[in-house]
Amino acid sequence: MSSIGIRPTIPVALARCQDYHAQSFPQTVGTLLETIGCRPPRGHRVLMKPNLLAATPPDFLPCTHPQVVRAACQYLLDCGARVQVGDSPSLGTGAHIAAKIGLTEVLEDLGVPLVELHNPKVVRLSFPCGRAGLSRRALDNDLILNLPKLKVHRMLRLTGAVKNFFGCIVGVRKALMHVAYGWGSRFEGMLLDLHDLLPPSMSLMDAVTAMHVGGPVHGEPYDLGLLAASPSAVGLDAAVFGLLGLSAPDVATWQEALRRQLPGADPADLWYPLEQPQDFANNGFQIPRDLDPVGFNPVRLMRNSLKQLRATLTQKQPPTHKTC
Repeated sequence: MSSIGIRPTIPVALARCQDYHAQSFPQTVGTLLETIGCRPPRGHRVLMKPNLLAATPPDFLPCTHPQVVRAACQYLLDCGARVQVGDSPSLGTGAHIAAKIGLTEVLEDLGVPLVELHNPKVVRLSFPCGRAGLSRRALDNDLILNLPKLKVHRMLRLTGAVKNFFGCIVGVRKALMHVAYGWGSRFEGMLLDLHDLLPPSMSLMDAVTAMHVGGPVHGEPYDLGLLAASPSAVGLDAAVFGLLGLSAPDVATWQEALRRQLPGADPADLWYPLEQPQDFANNGFQIPRDLDPVGFNPVRLMRNSLKQLRATLTQKQPPTHKTC
């Protein structure tokens, strides 16, 4: 928590951007990352962690936009980093979703591999008997560049940088987390624990076209025109959620971060070296008032497990070719 008279220490870089395909888009991303001090040494292993939740047509809104991923990859490659892109969706494979949304295509000329975040390692959480299966591939990096999508969530109200680390839990184990820790404040505590258990990270949020009204899959587009970056996932969420008119009690992850007195949870910790939050209009951004329970019952867990198995087997099958 900040003290009176202490200068804010966590930068949150905000930039206006209305078009993912603008000629200046890669430069804007580079400026944001440079501003927050994201310049890994040559040879550092960096995992780019986008949100590859679901390839929902026509605009694939639940996912981080491919041009955000490409621009960030290009910046890190110019730094000399060893870059890979990966996620572990709850259903299906990251490679399948990446191909559907066009991410595979836009990365092809960069030579950046797309990897699956599998092979779980059981780690201890901060509360009694707490366990989670984090991908060894995610753990085996010098830095994670976290690339969340700003969107409303029917269980957590609004999600961004902190929630995106949930994708480092392997596959259907995410549903197990909802069953085991979906009561009280343990789920949001688990999310914040993951942030601490993973390698050092920085975050770049895709809020050019955010998702509102519904979510995290079936929502509606909202043209916020914002890219935001910070070395603190907690601080980035606090800044952007506050920009949308929310306060810590409105969002469970933010409230838990404030309770833990994590740096960045208090808006007084933050400073804005580029654009200011008040420079972004958010009239009409709709956030759900009533939330669904975070906890899954065992029947839902079994259903999700079967869906994951079916989706994974289907997506790994080689394509068939018709013959005349």
